[in-house]
Amino acid sequence: MTRIAVLASRVEVAELARQELVRTYGDHTPEDADVIVALGGDGFMLQTLHDSQHLDIPVYGMNCGTVGFMMNEYRLRGLTERLEQAQEEVITALAMRAFSADGAMHDALAINEVSLLRAGPQVAKLRISVDGRVRMEELVADGALVSTPAGSTAYNYSAHGPIVPIGSEVLALTAMSAFRPRRWRGALLPSAAEVRFDVLEPEKRPVMAEADSRSSVRNVITVVIRSEPRVRHRILFDPGHGLEERLIREQFV
Repeated sequence: MTRIAVLASRVEVAELARQELVRTYGDHTPEDADVIVALGGDGFMLQTLHDSQHLDIPVYGMNCGTVGFMMNEYRLRGLTERLEQAQEEVITALAMRAFSADGAMHDALAINEVSLLRAGPQVAKLRISVDGRVRMEELVADGALVSTPAGSTAYNYSAHGPIVPIGSEVLALTAMSAFRPRRWRGALLPSAAEVRFDVLEPEKRPVMAEADSRSSVRNVITVVIRSEPRVRHRILFDPGHGLEERLIREQFV
């Protein structure tokens, strides 16, 4: 019998759903489970994936939140059968290494994106290098981000970045409200590329860096981003409703 760990976000509807599932299917700790069922929205799904990455067990999300792009439909009945029939997709992470003005180094992982955001009234000025070669001497913008395919419909899409198919081995580099070059919308890069941002005029134009809006570093001067294929996240979807299908469908809405 499948051992299920049922986790829920703090919203009431998710906690009530958890109580129903636990009464019906039981509950185990994530360390003793075969699968984690996460109840909430996409934010809680990201949190669950980060928290359980050391366990190497799949996560099956059911939507009790708002968007639920990474989630399946919530239903009480038939969960065991749904888990048996679910299709697994594996996504990898981005590694962020940020250096702050005080000389400290900060490492973090992101499933969706690493973003740099202005942290004051002045727009940010960033120099962008790819694999050690300067590609843009100066980007003047509210910020920029590097997104995985899995995260391309999240913050990246809101910033008018492209939707990137799962399995394409491509990263999206997207500017946020670019002022100069005014019409520059970003670039598509090989997943093996290393992207470096250097903050220009950091005292006048402070910048913060975030990994999945979880790990935040203020007053950064340099941020280096690369794919981390050794960190794998296993996500379960109902047949015909996986990430690849959702990414395609999103482009025709």
